[in-house]
Formats: sequence, structure tokens, C-alpha cells
Amino acid sequence: MRRSDLPESFVLGTATAAYQIEGATHEDGRGESIWDAFTRVPGAIADGSTADVADDHYHRYAEDVALMGDLGFDAYRFSIAWPRIQPDGKGAPNRAGIDFYRRLAGGLRDRGITPWATLYHWDLPQALEDRGGWLERDTARRFADYAEQVSDALGDLVTDWITLNEPWCSAFLGYASGHHAPGRTVGSRAAHAAHHLLLGHGHALEALRATVPSARVGTTLNLYSVQPAGDSTADADAARRIDGLSNRLFLDPVLTGSYPADVLDDLGETEWFAEHATDDDLRLISAPIDFLGVNYYSRHTVASGFTPAKDAPASAYPGSEHVRFVKTGAPVTQMGWEIHPDGMVDVLRQANALAPSLPLYITENGAAYPDRVDADGRIDDGARTEYLEAHLEAARDAIDSGLPLGGYFIWSLIDNWEWAWGYSRRFGLVHVDYRTQRRTPKRSAAWMADFLRDAVPASRA
Repeated sequence: MRRSDLPESFVLGTATAAYQIEGATHEDGRGESIWDAFTRVPGAIADGSTADVADDHYHRYAEDVALMGDLGFDAYRFSIAWPRIQPDGKGAPNRAGIDFYRRLAGGLRDRGITPWATLYHWDLPQALEDRGGWLERDTARRFADYAEQVSDALGDLVTDWITLNEPWCSAFLGYASGHHAPGRTVGSRAAHAAHHLLLGHGHALEALRATVPSARVGTTLNLYSVQPAGDSTADADAARRIDGLSNRLFLDPVLTGSYPADVLDDLGETEWFAEHATDDDLRLISAPIDFLGVNYYSRHTVASGFTPAKDAPASAYPGSEHVRFVKTGAPVTQMGWEIHPDGMVDVLRQANALAPSLPLYITENGAAYPDRVDADGRIDDGARTEYLEAHLEAARDAIDSGLPLGGYFIWSLIDNWEWAWGYSRRFGLVHVDYRTQRRTPKRSAAWMADFLRDAVPASRA
């Protein structure tokens, strides 16, 4: 496969998130985020680490921009740290924070790389969480104020905007299972957080339209192809439930203006949504977007009949705790995620069926592997190269089938702090020595550079 197998207009980029790479968590007026607080909870992070330094991108961003330019990427998707702009989640913007993102976006443009800015990649100001976080409706309004400030400050440099990254994770890992910050376990009430996140998207979309009329604005959902393990009615219902919680609870309101009734019933939240998810809310949430971002990593195969232990951790799937996730024997990444490139086409089809003319972008796709630095300093990560090539082939197949796929962003440019896994998982094309902060492109980066130049890629052997 070569780049010329894809349309000339197809965007090939890479992606990161502020909290995972920036470090400098106590510098230049930045406030505390929910993840800063979460890292101090004993046992919350697998290796006990923090992101206080991470990749030190706040000070080394120019080096990272140069890496992207040397590799030949068209675009870079980065996120803006809300507490770097509004330390307390409200009030006037912090000038030092604004200046950093202006330097970053300007540096990208100087290298011919299009900046794609994500407003929210999980780092809620802790001050807002202290007032209830995403369980409170007011947080959506605070998000609108923040969006207006950021777009006003960066709108001359950034034309491609994403409001939210993976609201399922923010809502259900943050407020149902407690596996992510803020680490709360409120069961089905996590769906209230999901609604307020989507309402925040609607308000932010409105603010961006008003402030930067020429901007292209979308949002990013993490979608899973969900398949029943067997032919039974119970397994089919298990697939319906997980597809509902993972996909339809977010796709439907954004693209059709309504919540799926069966999912609200599964959650036991029909009455709350009838009272609080107003028609005006849904008009805001479903206002036209310019594209939909899709983060795709794996497929779920599910069956019914699971009985959780009485002392089992809280589930990220409230109301559907009886569903069992089944391994199919497919190869897995270090995260334990099965590799199913065809599942990426499945989820693109699912989104396209709801909004046939809406452009789609894969805004994250990538793989973690236990990379090893050889004696000569090389990192031969052939498995990652195979993973990326297989998913690029799936992208080509999606386009050939008529799906309006406009681009593909690799997660991630550089190894980083991987949320609850800390530094124990590496997704990067570029290896980072966390002791020295030295960046070393892996073999997958060399393969990708050849691909981006439309050269014959180097052998994986």
C-alpha cells in the first residue's frame, strides 16, 4: 500500500493530548485538573507515576513540531488544556496559556502542518469538579465560555476544531467505573454526565460558529464494532446493550437529535432524561457539524450470562453488568485489545447510515507494544507497522466502498503518559526516554515517512 492509493485530498496526521505530553503542570499559571488530583489517589495509576513532566512538550514543542515536519505529516491533532487557559474553570483567560498554544499553532503552520485543536481531552479544571463536574449542568455553560475564549484567541491560526474527545470515556470511565478521573462511581447517573458533555459540545459549537465563522467544527467519539458471540437471543441483546452504551447513546443525539429509548431504559434513566434533556438541549446537541471524528482501536464481542462477584469493581456499563466480553483469538496489542481492522469500516458505516453526507475522519488509531531499544539504539517495532498498514488498508477499503472518509490520524506521535496505565504503555511512532527526554524515531516512523512521501515503504522484516 502507498499514499497514492488514497485520494489526493486525504489528510494524514498524527495526534496527542495535552495532559499526556505537556508536563509543566505547575508553571505559568496553569490550574489543577482532575487528573492531577487523581494521580494522588493510591493505586489509581498502574505504575504510581504522575504526568508532572510527561514528555516535557510544553518546553520541547518546537522539537516535536520539527519531528512531524521531518516525517511529512499533513496535520497534527493536539488538545488544549482547559486549566492552562482558565485555572479555576472560569474567568479571564490566562495569557501565558494562550501564548503557548499560539506558538504551537504558528510553528505548525510554518512547517506546512495543519493544526487540528481539540477543546476537551479529559482535563477538567479541578475547581469545576469540586462543584460537581460533568454531573452538573452548569459545567456545560462553563465549557462554552472556555470555548469562546480559546477560539477568539486562536481562530486566526486554527480552522479545524474538535469540541470533545471520547465523551463515553469521560462519562462512564470517570463517573461509573471510576477507572479514570475524577474516579467517581455513581452508576447509571454517569449518563447525566454524558448528557452534560454533549450539551457542552452543543454550546461550544455555537460559540465557535459565532467567533470563527469560517471554522470547520466537529466532535470525536470512540466507537466499537459490537458483535454477538453466538446466535442466541440473549447474546444478540448483549450486543444491543453494549452498542447502545458505547455508540448509539452518543451517535444518535449528535446526528439525529434524540436519545435511544432502549438505552435509557437499560440504564433506568428514562425519567431523568425526559425531565432534563429538553428539546432545546437536543437542538443544540444536534446542530449541524462539519465532520465527525471517530477514534477506533478494537471490536467488542459479547455474550450474556455473566454474574459479577459481590465485591466486583464498579462497571463502566451500568445496567448491563451481566454482559460478558469474549476473546475471539484474534491477535492483541499490549493493551489486550483485539486487532480487527474490518471493525473500523463497521463503525464508519454505522455513523454514515445516520448522516450519509457527513465527512468522517479517523481521529485516532494506533497500538501499544512493549518496545525494546536495541544495543545500537534502534527500536524495531514491526508489529506496530503491521497494525498501521492494516488499518490504512481498511481506510482505503472504506473509501472504495463509498464512505466519505477524509483522513486518518495516528495515535500517537510520541510515547506518553497513558492515563491510568502511567508510563507502562507506549503508543508512539517516536520513542521517548523519560529520564533524558531524548526522542528517537522508531522503525514504524521510518515506514510512515516513506508512506507519506509515497515512496516504497521499507521492509518490515
